[in-house]
Amino acid sequence: MGKKGPKRHLKRLPAPKFWPIHRKEFKWTIRPSPGPHPINRCLPLLLIVRDILGYAKTAREARRILAEGKIKVDGRIRRDYKFPVGLMDVIEIPDVNEAYRILPFPRKGLGLHPISGEEIEFKLCRIENKRTVNGGHIQLNLHDGRNILIRVNDPTKPEEDTYKTMDVLQISLPGQEIREHIKFEEEVLALVTWGKNMGQVGKIKEITRGIGRRVSVVTLESPDGELFQTSLEYVFPIGRDKPLISLPQP
Repeated sequence: MGKKGPKRHLKRLPAPKFWPIHRKEFKWTIRPSPGPHPINRCLPLLLIVRDILGYAKTAREARRILAEGKIKVDGRIRRDYKFPVGLMDVIEIPDVNEAYRILPFPRKGLGLHPISGEEIEFKLCRIENKRTVNGGHIQLNLHDGRNILIRVNDPTKPEEDTYKTMDVLQISLPGQEIREHIKFEEEVLALVTWGKNMGQVGKIKEITRGIGRRVSVVTLESPDGELFQTSLEYVFPIGRDKPLISLPQP
């Protein structure tokens, strides 16, 4: 009889290239649990505590830190050492007054960017899909697995339905209240989240729609005035006149 169920283990060689682990020193690494982010675009919480932040030397020490509830992700205590942390997630360590946001870095992949103050209280989420549910209300499906319900007074004329896919919401943590709505349109600042231009920030100049996201191309203008193109699925709006979040310095 063949094996049943999903894989529970992950070898180091096929692990995502941006994970900060030695490929040949040991055979196995942490396989992220199914959650808000896919395996190739996330970091397991244990790797963040042990290998990136250096709060533990061994996996056992890191698991104890997490079991004691000392790490928060998006305002909630996470004790699962396999929990997947991905794009725009906020990691907070209250005991040492440190906080980080997961952002894409050029030529490096996903990494931790230090934040402080009001930035800890919100995150940006891109609308991946939307649907109409019972009662005519609108449900927004966000990139990190969240669902936000927009209540509509009149289903025949839903004036509250101003949201479109690829738009970005600024939501509070952990309450998930919508603070601001950034439309995906020209002249909006955007961050490239994947591909060869990962980590670059530019102003959207042109959106060339094709059949599906993968063949749609977005042209952006960098702060130096240079134009570059990337796939539509890699574009993440972050503000109108200025970014709503702090970004790593080049």
